[in-house]
Amino acid sequence: MSIFDSLGGSGPQGPAGPPRCSRKGCRSDAAVQLLWNNPKIHAPERRKIWLACAEHADWLENYLTERLLFKERQPLEEQTPGTAS
Repeated sequence: MSIFDSLGGSGPQGPAGPPRCSRKGCRSDAAVQLLWNNPKIHAPERRKIWLACAEHADWLENYLTERLLFKERQPLEEQTPGTAS
């Protein structure tokens, strides 16, 4: 389990409701997935996922982009194989 699992309401048995935004303190339902990786520690094909509500999607994307970590934005409904965070 990662820190984002605990922030997003996930536990050992899985999510306890709808997916939540990854922005600290936000409890809104997620609308998009922000795929990212840290090239210093992850293989190029590895994708980590942050979930974002409509209000925080741009903020989180900007945060990742400024750190050269952002890769792609996808609707939450799309499932990308092998992208577990």
